[in-house]
Amino acid sequence: MKNSSNANTKNTRRKHGKKKIFRRLFYVSFSFTILFLIALAKLNVLPILYFGLLSVGLVSFDFFMLFLTLKKGWKRKGIATVLTLLKIIGTIVILIYFVHTLFFLNNLSKGNFNTENYSIIVLNTSSYTKLKDIKDKKIGILKSKEDGVTKAKQYLNKKTSLEYIEVEDTDALLEALIQSNVDAILMEEAQKTLLEDTCKELKDKERIIYEFSVDIEIQDNLIKNVDITNDPFNIFISGIDSYGKITSVSRSDVNMVVSVNPKTHKVLLTSIPRDYYVQLHGIDTNLKDKITHAGIHGIDTSVKTVEDLLGIDINYYAKVNFTSLIKIVDELGGVDVEVSEPFRAYYEEEEVVNYSFKKGINHLNGKQALAFARERKSLADGDLGRVRHQQQLLEAILNKALSKTILLKYNDLLNALNGKFITNLGTENITALVKKQIKEMPSWSFSNYSLTGTDAHQYTYSYKTVKSYVMEPNLDSINEAKEKIKSLRENE
Repeated sequence: MKNSSNANTKNTRRKHGKKKIFRRLFYVSFSFTILFLIALAKLNVLPILYFGLLSVGLVSFDFFMLFLTLKKGWKRKGIATVLTLLKIIGTIVILIYFVHTLFFLNNLSKGNFNTENYSIIVLNTSSYTKLKDIKDKKIGILKSKEDGVTKAKQYLNKKTSLEYIEVEDTDALLEALIQSNVDAILMEEAQKTLLEDTCKELKDKERIIYEFSVDIEIQDNLIKNVDITNDPFNIFISGIDSYGKITSVSRSDVNMVVSVNPKTHKVLLTSIPRDYYVQLHGIDTNLKDKITHAGIHGIDTSVKTVEDLLGIDINYYAKVNFTSLIKIVDELGGVDVEVSEPFRAYYEEEEVVNYSFKKGINHLNGKQALAFARERKSLADGDLGRVRHQQQLLEAILNKALSKTILLKYNDLLNALNGKFITNLGTENITALVKKQIKEMPSWSFSNYSLTGTDAHQYTYSYKTVKSYVMEPNLDSINEAKEKIKSLRENE
């Protein structure tokens, strides 16, 4: 009798122990449900109805699984346990994605500044090798009232004492160095690259003895907020011709206005050729320049210049560079574009780029996509062909990103974009667009337009002493672009 009593006691304890395990499993599952719903509410991408239905469904699932574990029968308990464990694992995975997404969205607007990268350059025959070597020496700089130059001088003044000699243009700056009228020159990286492109022998004559960067805050008035779920808006896409840090100023190879009408679900891509000869906004001179050179003065100058050209408000901007494009396309598993005529892209930078594109559908990886978007010399219509390719590539990326592929590449794509893409669109606007897309599931129609012009050679603000290739604007094409944007806004 005693042994039977002990056995019953052990069985009772075992049953109570298993019930505790089931209850603890329920508490864990329910806790993750609450965390999941809090994160989803924070992300704010689901319409209220969908969020409510999902909340009821998840909570009901947890309590139904608890109910099954309290019923007799180990089969029911086993099924409930397995389902609960799978639900916990699934919730954890999705929570990780949510946290990653929130982190990414919060970081998007943290690049609200321009980074200017400066070099102090001497002749390679000079004995100067360090910043301290040029203390109290003459250093040539471009005459400018821009904030970047002022900040650069302030930075150097804290490091050493220098005598600044201002000159009017880059030619005069280089000549002053070669003629030993100054001991060194100070140049921003984008200006240095521009000078090296026009004066090939400069690289053989120069030596950099010091490098530093300064950050300049972008004007707050660039944002012109609207209700982007109901009102038409314009986004300026700037693709700068550099690798690495996305906030760095550089020439803007891609200048595209994306006009969106959320009511008609129409999108218009308006491209401006990089060599379009325009008046740069805020530049105190009557001398025009290529629109690509607006990027040297920062994204704000590019935005304002496009507003002046097209007579429109740019509500938001997005900025990418070479690194961004390569990583995005690679993480998407490549994209498909259709080529009307075969061509070859060949140029030499840090490495030789040599790709051939056949007539018909071409599957491109990241580096091939970059070459596809940059090439113009081997195209029959030159710069106009290049902007057409850029529009094709953007559509291909959007179509791939909106396909089922994004579900498999989601995490990798965010990693690729993190720190390589900035926008002032804001988290609230982005999540509002996602919520609208989920609720209505509309199909968007795309149309393209490119400004046109005629080939010419002119003096530019960025390089005043030698005529450069430019595209003289066709006023009829500018007016047509204005009409197309206006029609899209007016729901036509």
